[in-house]
Amino acid sequence: MPVDCYDFVSAMLQGGDYSLRLRDYGRIDFKACNPACLVSPPIRGSLDRCAPHNHMKTKKIIVTGGSGKTGRAVVRDLVEHGATVLNLDRTSSATALCPPRIVDLTDFGETVDALAGADAVVHLAAIPNDSIHPAERTFRENVASTFNVFHAAHLCGIRHVIWASSETVLGLPFENVRPAVAPIDESHAPYPESTYSLSKVVGEQLAAQMARWHGMRFVGLRFSNVMEPHDYARFAAWQDNPALRRWNLWGYVDARDCAAACRLALDADTTGSENFIIAAADTCMRMDNARLLAAEFPGTRLAPGTGPNDTLLGIAKARRILGYAPAHSWTSSLINHRS
Repeated sequence: MPVDCYDFVSAMLQGGDYSLRLRDYGRIDFKACNPACLVSPPIRGSLDRCAPHNHMKTKKIIVTGGSGKTGRAVVRDLVEHGATVLNLDRTSSATALCPPRIVDLTDFGETVDALAGADAVVHLAAIPNDSIHPAERTFRENVASTFNVFHAAHLCGIRHVIWASSETVLGLPFENVRPAVAPIDESHAPYPESTYSLSKVVGEQLAAQMARWHGMRFVGLRFSNVMEPHDYARFAAWQDNPALRRWNLWGYVDARDCAAACRLALDADTTGSENFIIAAADTCMRMDNARLLAAEFPGTRLAPGTGPNDTLLGIAKARRILGYAPAHSWTSSLINHRS
């Protein structure tokens, strides 16, 4: 006997034993379901916990992983631009602007519960590299949490999902595949070389197919190596040895520019699923690009018009479609710090 979807979601929003409720999930008659019944204010962890400072179209936005390096910047930027934000994470942040709701995104019931009532989702939560956990866990948790967020967004009537893909899908550390031309851009086929990057390629496919199935809008942001201002002091250590940072074509991105990219993506006029490289406007090196490529990638051609220190992770698509304009550079940050 089918389970009424309103009763199912209402029961989940009351809390309790998610595993029991998920046994009913396969019997829900979603074809007969009014989508409006899935959009209800969350019972616990209200989205009204973070009052807006000004106005951003009265948006209520979920940020997953809002306690991490990128997440903290994204939460701050959205709140400062007037959004009502709820941070979903496994841990809290000592400097959080929004008290987090502790959620295990690998649990589908918890994920549906947490997303109800939001206008959009910025999904940043993930195991960030292969060195933290065994490969199986990294892949399983990253893929499961991404699927759960994407599918829960659909069930909750959320039409717009911004999420963190990664520069690693491009073939980093460029040992088995080398770019024919730099800057490298989104036309370069995915070439995952780690479990983490493979989980991001799977995420991009999930977004593409769910956009096709449900008419949702997905924006995948292929963030470069994320830096906070205090990280720039380390840049001096590799200036005399370009091999130390060849692994991602000497790329980086400031967390504050990641935050701006997320905010711009929320308002961008995109359709389906789109992926964008998000990097700083420059490389992390004082050495010019021609010398860098000659030293580490002698077969890679420098595209005409590329400046001597312009990023080699192409951000032209993000500039054109999202209006992305990175405002932070390691060189100017160091100058400002000294002054």
